[in-house]
Amino acid sequence: PLEALMGFVLLTATVSWVLEIYPTLTRRRVLAIRLALLHRSDPSVRQLDCAAGASLLESLATEVAHVRIDFTQYAEAYYFHDGDDHSSLAATIGYAAHLAQLGQAARRAEVRLTATLLAGALEDLATILDQRFLHTAGTPAEVFAAYAADHGRARTEA
Repeated sequence: PLEALMGFVLLTATVSWVLEIYPTLTRRRVLAIRLALLHRSDPSVRQLDCAAGASLLESLATEVAHVRIDFTQYAEAYYFHDGDDHSSLAATIGYAAHLAQLGQAARRAEVRLTATLLAGALEDLATILDQRFLHTAGTPAEVFAAYAADHGRARTEA
């Protein structure tokens, strides 16, 4: 009976862990796909310099913050394969930094503010990736390049 109980406990713990980590991986892939789609459309500073651009940058900052929290709470998620390049955060995260730079060059104050929020969220993500996994002691761009290399991906350039 004790062996059967332990087996049930281990099975329950395994299923619970899988159910907890799946949303983490999904959030990461959704952000990667969004960034890949944005990269394909390649918005200019002029296109981002509007209320919709500010909203876009703010939502990206929120998603990056969620991914940062996921890497903090579920460190093992770092080692999961992301899939194709368009769904790989390691391959697409560099483009988020490019979007933040574009937004910071905008004329509208709310776009510059949300671009700064995105840049801050990216810095926080780079810090977590570097402290926990990569240990490069580099800039966010260097950390993201190391993240891409560690996951066998060429970093998406602007």
